[in-house]
Amino acid sequence: MSVDAGLQRFADLLVKWNAAQNLVSRETIGELWPRHIADSVQLAPLLRDSDRHVLDIGSGGGFPALPLAIATRGRGLSFVLVEPIAKKGAFLRTVARELDLPVHVHTMRIEQFDSRETVDVITARALAPLLDLFQMMQRFASPKTRFLLHKGRNYRAEVDSAAAHFDFDMLSHPSTTDAEGVILEISNLRAKSAT
Repeated sequence: MSVDAGLQRFADLLVKWNAAQNLVSRETIGELWPRHIADSVQLAPLLRDSDRHVLDIGSGGGFPALPLAIATRGRGLSFVLVEPIAKKGAFLRTVARELDLPVHVHTMRIEQFDSRETVDVITARALAPLLDLFQMMQRFASPKTRFLLHKGRNYRAEVDSAAAHFDFDMLSHPSTTDAEGVILEISNLRAKSAT
């Protein structure tokens, strides 16, 4: 199955399931391709050939992980999606099964998720402010782990707030789908020592 066919099948499933449950806002379902799918797929060029394991937190309707898994099929990546709402988890599993994606879904809060696996990349989209994300994710991060995080126009305030508690390296990539948005590529995350 081609990438385009896979993304179309995902979109069809999402529209079908969205009629019964709120996977994406009904106000944005008409903008599914640019606002959600293309927004997710723009992470693909930021993945490295050495990346193998991607952890997506608060997966919801599957963004960015499912479009990213479709777009990178055959690159040796595996995706772990953590989503606390059971109905959304059922949707994620359905898509993974029907599209034969290297995706494993865990229906639980991130605080309950216990993984000993090394994670190369952590993603989250529209989940929480940067400081909260760092607090949730730091236990999954090794010195090599990178975070690819969608952020809107107020991201600088979030960065300043997070920098009061964490040291990190950051690259800011302009979003290809939101003129005011960015993709933050965070590495070397470490909590600041209490003084």
